[in-house]
Amino acid sequence: MDYIKIFDTTLRDGEQSPGASMNVEEKIIIAKQLARLGVDIIEAGFAISSPGDFEAVKRISHEVDGPVICSLARAKPEDIDKAWEALKGAPKPRIHTFISTSDIHLKHQFKITREEAKRAAYKNVITRAEAKKRAVDMVKRARGYVDDVEFSPMDASRSEPVYLYEVIEAVIDAGASTINIPDTVGYSIPTEFGALIKGIKENVSNIKKAVISVHCHNDLGLAVANSLAAVMNGARQVECTINGIGERAGNASLEEIVMILRTRKDILNLDTRIVTEQIYPTSRLVSSITGIMVQPNKAIVGDNAFAHESGIHQDGLLKEKTTYEIIRPESIGISHSKLVMGKHSGRHAFKTRLKELGYELSDDDLNKAFERFKKVADQKKEVFDEDIEAIVADEILRIEIPERFKLDKLNVVSGTESVPNAFVEMYIDGKHVKEAGFGDGPVDAVYKTIAHITKTKSKLLKYSVNAITGGTDAQGEVTVRIQEDDHIVLGQGAHTDIIVASAKAYINALNKLEYKKKEKKVKVV
Repeated sequence: MDYIKIFDTTLRDGEQSPGASMNVEEKIIIAKQLARLGVDIIEAGFAISSPGDFEAVKRISHEVDGPVICSLARAKPEDIDKAWEALKGAPKPRIHTFISTSDIHLKHQFKITREEAKRAAYKNVITRAEAKKRAVDMVKRARGYVDDVEFSPMDASRSEPVYLYEVIEAVIDAGASTINIPDTVGYSIPTEFGALIKGIKENVSNIKKAVISVHCHNDLGLAVANSLAAVMNGARQVECTINGIGERAGNASLEEIVMILRTRKDILNLDTRIVTEQIYPTSRLVSSITGIMVQPNKAIVGDNAFAHESGIHQDGLLKEKTTYEIIRPESIGISHSKLVMGKHSGRHAFKTRLKELGYELSDDDLNKAFERFKKVADQKKEVFDEDIEAIVADEILRIEIPERFKLDKLNVVSGTESVPNAFVEMYIDGKHVKEAGFGDGPVDAVYKTIAHITKTKSKLLKYSVNAITGGTDAQGEVTVRIQEDDHIVLGQGAHTDIIVASAKAYINALNKLEYKKKEKKVKVV
């Protein structure tokens, strides 16, 4: 089996994501985690670009054990020298130098000296010949400092192939041991990019003396697909970033590349030396330090990557995980799959979650709780464990007394321009009754209406609300304390509508009060 080298450029290209700038200490923390992850090469920064980058390259190259530590450098003498200054004395240094080879870059981006312009075919435009010469000279300069030199023909995917072959052959002769082929602007499609790598293997006479690398951008969403096409055509190093962060739309995602190769070894016969159990912790660390959150549906490391809400999927997963999971969550550092409880969840998943929470319900109680769960799920995008516990408490555990009073329907009107009023429909001893009433607020209107319907003489001593979960769609749990004569009872109710929860809590307390008045000894509930 061939192994693909993983060249991580999170600290260089990844940091070029808008807003992702990191200080030296943060870069060192990430670099040490990348070493634990098992990456082969860390591109620690662009030494000449800033004092911070220089310091990061220098410290990482001396303080982080394991991977090769690399500094990026333009094909300019001062860049090469600065990279070496930062890497000098490191156990595994690499200088990565680059120059464009596409005509569009040579014509519009590069500015040259007057002496160079005299030799150029167009005024102030670097020629192909000059670009090739500069590439060779700078590779030789870098090779004078380190044994490990990488060269990138920038914008290779838009370069004229024959010229690209010439440049690659020349820099290998000059001492480059890794040739990186960038799809700098994410322009290629997989068949095209794979053919480019194949063409290099077939047309560069000395290509066996170097490792072919690829660096793909995600402007068209094809960075991972293009990288995969490249390795299938002979590339043996992939340049990528954690969470796919990077310039513009980002880079090829390290976690996706690694898990594709690991999961499909059966047909690719390729793998990496990545410790995959460190993938998720690394993803979370980079997200935390850069402030760039991972989209929920991101492959491998997104919050939904191992989350299942569909009842069919949940049922299959509970019977056999491979029915709906091709990767074990434990293999990337996540403890277990997540059954998202929502309106698509089935009875099997609901019963399993109840058991995990410590509830063993009878069939009748399970049906009752499941019916309530479905109603809550229609009102919320996700039903959390706390919601389920509230459902069980409200529907099962608290129903230990006869329900003389039962809420049927409730409507409330309230606002800055209207007097709060409530319309309540209830059952009393099985008989349906309804009434409307007013109050100082929506809860007060409901309570006055219920009090009038039930003819209670009790007094409200306490009213409190607690949000069971976060978010504006959270279930609210209401607790009330009422008193009549020497009887004091608590009532509780939960619902996504806090007014309904208030009504349920009040009615729960009234039922307890009725029970307490009739019985001398009552089980505390």
